[in-house]
Amino acid sequence: MRFSDAFLDEIRQRLPISQVVGEHVIWDKRKSQPGRGDMWACCPFHGEKTPSFHADDRKGIYHCFGCGVTGDHFRFLTEKAGMSFPEAVEKLAGMAGVPMPARDERDEARQEARKSLFDVMEMAARYFEAALAHNIGARARGYLFERGVSAQAQSRFRVGFAPDSRNGLKEHLASNGVTAQEMADTGLVASREDDPLTYDRFRNRVMFPITDFRGRIVAFGGRALSPDVPAKYLNSPETVLFQKRLVLYNGMDARKAARDGKPVVVVEGYLDVIASVMAGFEGSVAPMGTALTEDHLQLLWRMTDAPILCFDGDAAGIRAAERATGIVLPLLAPGKTVRIATLPEGVDPDDLIKAQGRNAFADVLDRARSLSDVVWSNETGGIVPETPEARAALEARLRERANSIGDQSVRRHYMQAFDEKLAAFFQPVRQPRWDGPRNDRRGGGRPGYGQSWGQPRGTPRLVVSDTLRNSRLMKPGLAADPSPREAVILTGLINHPALAETRLEGLAHVEFGSPAARNLFASLLDSVMADHDISGEDLRISLGAKGFGPAIEKMEAMLRGQGIWQVGPEIAAQDAEIGLTHALALHYKSVELNKALKAAENALDVDWTEDSFKVLQDIKNQITTVDGTEALIEGFGSLSGRAPRGF
Repeated sequence: MRFSDAFLDEIRQRLPISQVVGEHVIWDKRKSQPGRGDMWACCPFHGEKTPSFHADDRKGIYHCFGCGVTGDHFRFLTEKAGMSFPEAVEKLAGMAGVPMPARDERDEARQEARKSLFDVMEMAARYFEAALAHNIGARARGYLFERGVSAQAQSRFRVGFAPDSRNGLKEHLASNGVTAQEMADTGLVASREDDPLTYDRFRNRVMFPITDFRGRIVAFGGRALSPDVPAKYLNSPETVLFQKRLVLYNGMDARKAARDGKPVVVVEGYLDVIASVMAGFEGSVAPMGTALTEDHLQLLWRMTDAPILCFDGDAAGIRAAERATGIVLPLLAPGKTVRIATLPEGVDPDDLIKAQGRNAFADVLDRARSLSDVVWSNETGGIVPETPEARAALEARLRERANSIGDQSVRRHYMQAFDEKLAAFFQPVRQPRWDGPRNDRRGGGRPGYGQSWGQPRGTPRLVVSDTLRNSRLMKPGLAADPSPREAVILTGLINHPALAETRLEGLAHVEFGSPAARNLFASLLDSVMADHDISGEDLRISLGAKGFGPAIEKMEAMLRGQGIWQVGPEIAAQDAEIGLTHALALHYKSVELNKALKAAENALDVDWTEDSFKVLQDIKNQITTVDGTEALIEGFGSLSGRAPRGF
């Protein structure tokens, strides 16, 4: 049975080669990097003590630097496991979850016919190349000269010319044995509804051959030389060879460049790709006359973990960047993202390189921003909302963007990043203290205030006592160590990770005040999600290996000193859960009260009234009450051997 190239490619794309090889080797933990699909082991094909066998998930190949064996998924099983090729395909299809195709003689015949269509496209490409070199192509050569496309670039990208003839290519192909059906199947000819007679689709255009990832020509793009044609650029229609969502212009060479460590850059058009490649950016690609799609993104991620999307700096470019973020966010995965570069307004890569040289374009790429920064910029516009309602709306929009991410771990880290940005964004600016009366529209100081801060109206301002202002609660970004309540939550989860496993979604929204707590919490959840059955002892070892050992010991010492008993590893699971639930409830209430406090302060700053001041005071009193409530409640603990208190 013959298997189609598309079927075999789907297996390769779905199944990491390290998973296939991993059934026959033991990976070297010191040398391997699982997150990057970069794995090393002792070679299974020859005896050795030092790992020299390498499996690369991005390239989908294995190679031994000792004995020289190399290959893909199928070759590994045929050479190592002694399987026949059909047996290897059947096994790998099962591992990848790809159903085996039924034997279809008609489909096999179509595959053979498809092979001949590649020959037709190659024949057309040579016809266009010859026309460009002929006298008839003089005008096209002049256009390419004006656009700075050198003879070397024309040769490398096989640029050609379609003469202004209704039947020139059609007659050339027919004279070489190509049937009318094959011409139609490749999209090289077209017809009108009122005229069944076919004609050349491309006429009087500079021609750019488009290849698949194996270098075979599957389509053409044509740039019109006449200014009065409806479409300046015309691409081949979709055919059995060409599906534009699965093709990138210069994709094959860009993949090779990515293997050499060069950046993959997505630009808009053929000439941008050619100019970028000739300037040394060999990883440049362009989608085929369409906006970036999910399929394009998967193609890019198979080349590199963080391709650069390059957009114009004008309004259209900003809209295109926003559309791209909407496509990318739901598909993000650990280690898989994009960076976004913005060109000067009204300039494309081709213009920039010609006018200012390769270094100018390199600088644009070096300044590419992370996706999270771009989303933040799009939502805020760099303007601090002044009203509580506007701030709440901004927070809601950012949470909506983060919630669109499919991967749970990435979604949680985006929420954390946005929360940290919001905290810094809304941080009030302290001005020099002024103890005298304030001259405002009421003609005097505000009753009940004491001293005020002399700031311009509209600037966020703290209206709190010095004690509350200087507390850890009011300075979450400055607290170096976890607070006692944060320590209760973290220590309880470390010693009883099963409690985290049962409430992952809820924990993803917990907001910690100190950077140390946030970092430890993020690593804790990563470890739990990576191993859902991890024990407290193993989790402690894992976190210690990441440098959190001293912080954990410091938290435990603090809790022992305060007599908080329900977080230790020896505590019964039910008691630990009750203690954690109580601590989380207090923590949630504290966080929400502080949000309410900020809203009350802003409302008071806009329009002082006696009622609004009472609201502020009430919130402050509630915060004080929560702060004074220990994460310790009576009536439980007997399961852990703790005697109840007597009267």
